Amino acid sequence: MNEKLLQYLWNFKIFNNFDFKDVQGNTLEILEFGTWNFDSGPDFLLGKIKTKDLVLVGNIELHVKSSDWIFHRHSGNPEFKNIIAHVVFIHDIEIEEFTDNNIPTLELKNYIDEKLLSKYQLLLEQTQFIPCEKIFDIKHLPVNFHEENLLKKLDVKSIEIEERLQTFKNNYEAVLFHQLAYAFGLKVNAPLFKQLAESINYTIFNKIRQNQTQLEALLFGMCNWLENPLDEQTTIWKREFEFLKKKYQLSETFIHPKFSKLRPPNFPTIRLSQLASLYHANQNLFSKLITAKNIDQLYFIFTKVAASEYWYNHYNFGKISPVQTEKRLTKDFIALILINAVLPLRYTYHKNTSASIVEDISTLYQNIPAENNTIIENWKSLGAHPKNALESQSLLYHYHHLCLTKNCLNCSIGLSLMKS
Repeated sequence: MNEKLLQYLWNFKIFNNFDFKDVQGNTLEILEFGTWNFDSGPDFLLGKIKTKDLVLVGNIELHVKSSDWIFHRHSGNPEFKNIIAHVVFIHDIEIEEFTDNNIPTLELKNYIDEKLLSKYQLLLEQTQFIPCEKIFDIKHLPVNFHEENLLKKLDVKSIEIEERLQTFKNNYEAVLFHQLAYAFGLKVNAPLFKQLAESINYTIFNKIRQNQTQLEALLFGMCNWLENPLDEQTTIWKREFEFLKKKYQLSETFIHPKFSKLRPPNFPTIRLSQLASLYHANQNLFSKLITAKNIDQLYFIFTKVAASEYWYNHYNFGKISPVQTEKRLTKDFIALILINAVLPLRYTYHKNTSASIVEDISTLYQNIPAENNTIIENWKSLGAHPKNALESQSLLYHYHHLCLTKNCLNCSIGLSLMKS
């Protein structure tokens, strides 16, 4: 037992019965358990109890042992002046000031199911995936579990986006560029692609978007890939980059994306060319993404995006590939872009002006297939099979924000398991 768990049980009223008696044997009726206080002061505020035919209103303090009142130095602290009950797991000593002022002490040890304590201990044990995997049951997923998790995740993302908007003078198009670059980089190059996008003044990028050769030259040049041209096309890109560097006084800071551990279709050369193609083909990209009426319209914006002609038979500079194919964005890759870049920005843009944004954004996620990765596979092994991106995003959020930190006492699944 620890104090956090004791507070949790008190807040959610998880007891064998409520026929409480204080340590003196007097009937103690809890009329209001109080409001859980996460700041300094008593653990529960504005509680209400009935004892010895008296109704008392005030604060309730919880401890594992009665003696913790002394060890925590609450005596004499004005924040703890209005205590109407001392609730403990084990009553080990009498507290004189409570006895003198007829403040009841409630010992909870016999009101808590030992099986519940065993469950909690099991949650804290080392596990391969999530703390409750040994007792997890899909039926314990609460109603609206996925919808609530998605909204929490979007709110977290929205705060990050709003901070970036402040940094970049409320320029949504610039922040979209950064978000898309991050998504195009996938796991290996996401931070580097984002850094690359941030190192380019978006005004410059926007001015040259009608010239795909210059867009690629800018991106490739900022990666320092054009120093030693290997063929005619790389020579053209180098010439264009030197022109842009001189005209716009570009920074000499270079980014170095990684090729290792990547399949050729995900090489940074291909992904950056596709990013350039996306902007070249869509002169009003931000507006199109924000105003698209449904998921099909969003997908359509990306379906014709392909790396430039040079990459038809190349994956890297100067090396002709025996495999010749147009490097278009796949439907799975477009889904990742929508999930990780477009929809969070769309939610942020509309959340303060559209009453229906939560329903609209949920519908869009529901119309995207669920992701497939190691975490999702682990959830599937426990019986949680996400039907769409709304549910897979929910499970990913839950894993990263609650399961990894073993924050079971703030988990809706944990609450359901503890009560069962």
